[in-house]
Amino acid sequence: MNVKKAMVLGMARSGIAAAKLLQLRGAEVWVCDMKKKEDFHGALDELERNGAHLLLEEKHPEEHLEGLDLLVVSPGIRIEHPAIARAQAMGIEVVGEIEYAYRESTGLLLAVTGTNGKTTTVTLVGEIFKNAGRTTHVVGNIGTPYSGAVPQMRPGDVTVCEISSFMMETSGKFHPTVSAVLNISEDHMDRHHTMERYVQLKERIFENSGAEDYVVLNYDDPVTRDMANRAKCRVVWFSSRNPVPYGAFVREGQVVFGTPDDFRAICAADEIYIPGEHNLKNALAAAAMATVMGIPAPVIRHTLRTFQGVEHRIEFVRELDGVRFINDSKGTNVDSTIQAVRAMKQPTVLILGGYDKHCDFTPLVEIIKENPIEKIVLIGATANQIAGTLDKCGYTAYEHCGTDFEGAIRRCFELAGPGWNVLFSPSCASFDMFTDYESRGRIFKEIVARLESKQG
Repeated sequence: MNVKKAMVLGMARSGIAAAKLLQLRGAEVWVCDMKKKEDFHGALDELERNGAHLLLEEKHPEEHLEGLDLLVVSPGIRIEHPAIARAQAMGIEVVGEIEYAYRESTGLLLAVTGTNGKTTTVTLVGEIFKNAGRTTHVVGNIGTPYSGAVPQMRPGDVTVCEISSFMMETSGKFHPTVSAVLNISEDHMDRHHTMERYVQLKERIFENSGAEDYVVLNYDDPVTRDMANRAKCRVVWFSSRNPVPYGAFVREGQVVFGTPDDFRAICAADEIYIPGEHNLKNALAAAAMATVMGIPAPVIRHTLRTFQGVEHRIEFVRELDGVRFINDSKGTNVDSTIQAVRAMKQPTVLILGGYDKHCDFTPLVEIIKENPIEKIVLIGATANQIAGTLDKCGYTAYEHCGTDFEGAIRRCFELAGPGWNVLFSPSCASFDMFTDYESRGRIFKEIVARLESKQG
């Protein structure tokens, strides 16, 4: 892109990375955020040294758009922001950080979206390509900004990008060679308001795909299965339950790829290192994406056998007095926590609660009642809402800990006995009490590490 003057709105990690890339490409850059300079702890210093104009503690960025060629918005900025409408009215192009990075990038692009399993699948796909000897960049909603990787990219490289619905609100030309939609369940209703809008945004990941491209879809999910009717590219399926017309599925205990009549084995399903039905689906999606790009089955097999999962997703932290502590801070919605609850085979104390995304917790409570969740400790902004759902569903073994996160963890340890689990899978976003789910997960692990034996 030939950009002379640009503003970046929202200076979290992706915004900072976009601003640096714009400067690298020769643009004059304004960076805008409502936070104070000291809140960034030096993260803006390099930008300022290189000539960036800082608009901090700025409540009305729409007043500073004159003369710009481009407005780059971070995923956290809502599409209704006045600056976006004003820029569009002025004829200034508005793109998201992902869109801008895509236009400046090179090499093969694969992208993954869905409600749950994105980070695990993206990381797994990245490992497969790395094990195949390809220089690979794993970026996007996973926490590493796409823009930050662009300067290191070469034409033969592979980029694997995790895509959120927020990112697709400001996409335009974004065009992966292989995309995947893993599943759809209710999430982010506070932002998108309807499931129809949420599904539309997820589908945008393959809206620019053509006859030579691929989209990998979940055959077992009726919403993703219906997306095939609107795909203009080649559809590849994955399923843990059924043979599929073409794609990755399970046949007699083996992960295979092909058609029901003509397939080749990749590995035994029980050889996949990361446990659980949900991770089998993630592995099938990753295998399908890699196979259509020509990665040999032995490379995929080796990766599925050795990949140990991602931080903050059903992550074992510590055992103390026979109590196992499990960090699932990435459980930011109902369906994700359902998967974590189903993975618990021993009596479990569960920590729930956080930022309100306007979701219905009833499906989660019904699953809790069917699994060995002996006690629940509630925290955060949604505590009362979850309590109301628990009461309505007849589950009464819960208590409140407000915003005392450390107190909640210590209370769980008191409630748990030898052979029990303490599962932190909040089923909510983190923004009521924490910066992001990663910070929340790290703090959980730090507190757990400080716990001392109850036996003295």
